[in-house]
Amino acid sequence: MPAAAPAVRTRGGHLGGLGLLEQISGGAVLIDSRVPDSRAGVTIPGAVNIPHDRIIGFRDQLEVWRLSIFFLNGPQCPQSPTAIRALLEAGCPASGLAYYRGGLHDWATSMTPW
Repeated sequence: MPAAAPAVRTRGGHLGGLGLLEQISGGAVLIDSRVPDSRAGVTIPGAVNIPHDRIIGFRDQLEVWRLSIFFLNGPQCPQSPTAIRALLEAGCPASGLAYYRGGLHDWATSMTPW
């Protein structure tokens, strides 16, 4: 899945981790949308856990002026795009949402020192 939804920024590729760091240092919030049982205590540093299946209940906690970047395990996981589309349908502006398509898999791969 190349994008979560029209007008929602998608991050990925081999430099995705570095771009993600730039976004976070610029004030974006990183949201780990995996359910707690699938996390095994591992996440991207600084991420906040809001499970994809409960995102609508937390939408009032998302600051619309601040970019919220959603991720899961990797590009094969459809839950973050589903959560993003649900937020859009609930009235959240696309400009405040982004999708880190590579997720934890790409993060671990791109941030591993060689």
